[in-house]
Amino acid sequence: MSDAAEAPETPGTPEPAPEPTPAERTAAAVGPWATAVEAYDLLTVDVPAEHWTEALTAARDVLGLAFLDWLSAVDDLDRGFAVCAHLAAVGGPGGVRRLLLRTRVPREGAALPSAVGVYAGAAWHERETLEMFGIEFPGHPYPATLLLPDGFEGHPLRKDFVLAARVAKDWPGAKEPGEAADHGGPARRKMQPAGVPDPNEWGPLKGTLPPVAERPARGAARAGAAAGADRPRRTRSVEAGSTGQADAPPVRADRPRRTRSVGEGSVSQAAEPVEPTEAPRRTARTQSSDAPWHAPVPAHDGKPEPEQPERPEPERPEPERPEPEPEQTERPTGQPAEQPTEQQDGDGA
Repeated sequence: MSDAAEAPETPGTPEPAPEPTPAERTAAAVGPWATAVEAYDLLTVDVPAEHWTEALTAARDVLGLAFLDWLSAVDDLDRGFAVCAHLAAVGGPGGVRRLLLRTRVPREGAALPSAVGVYAGAAWHERETLEMFGIEFPGHPYPATLLLPDGFEGHPLRKDFVLAARVAKDWPGAKEPGEAADHGGPARRKMQPAGVPDPNEWGPLKGTLPPVAERPARGAARAGAAAGADRPRRTRSVEAGSTGQADAPPVRADRPRRTRSVGEGSVSQAAEPVEPTEAPRRTARTQSSDAPWHAPVPAHDGKPEPEQPERPEPERPEPERPEPEPEQTERPTGQPAEQPTEQQDGDGA
């Protein structure tokens, strides 16, 4: 044995566990069977249907979400119904805290324990969900009809519910105001939206409408193919051309190619002499004193105009010229102006 004792190995310090996210802390506060995800600034917690009442109680007592905003469902067809409860904490520091608690029930025999014992405001929402989706809530104190009339069959918010009103009466927005229902010609039947059945298969017009006409094929080639024509398919390539081009005689090698432009025309056109064409003669028309437009005269006909005798101009009287005013003689400075000799009208002094 050596004198120097080997030092025992010291185990390394374990790495600290990552801090849980707010979604993970919320799911742990609701229960170990809950999962949470945060998207679009909304925290959603999914719980099993058998822990629905327990999850609502934990959200109210542990998380402090004492206000039930709304409760409803979503039809996911084959996956069943997703029942959602939107909870909130009002009046606390930091504004309003929100949480969406969600569970899933099967489509056949959909039922979920009532939440009225935890949130009394859920009574109205559960009655509406029962009518619109057909989900039962055992333990509800008064599951009476809320919105639909007595004797109404079906659940309107299910995706397989038939919108009978669209079969019996057309949608008001299908036509413009004042547009007639019949345009005078056959029209192609429009595609029905989701929830609206074919009126020829369901409703008061069942079996009375004509079948939908199939759209004819486009082009003569498709029509011939549908009729079973025995025309062979084309096997020539684009470079080889069509059969009519192949049967045409080849171009003679000793014939020169055309070198004239389009403006010069062809050789046959250049060989033909061009004969001058005479101007069309004008036909005489009846003249009338009250309709001078019957014999229009061109401005320039190419012939010299005949000289017309000059007409003597009439003598014009000379205008009377005004008499010139008598010139005033200059008077020396300092002399008074001459007084008029004649007395003016009126009494004299």
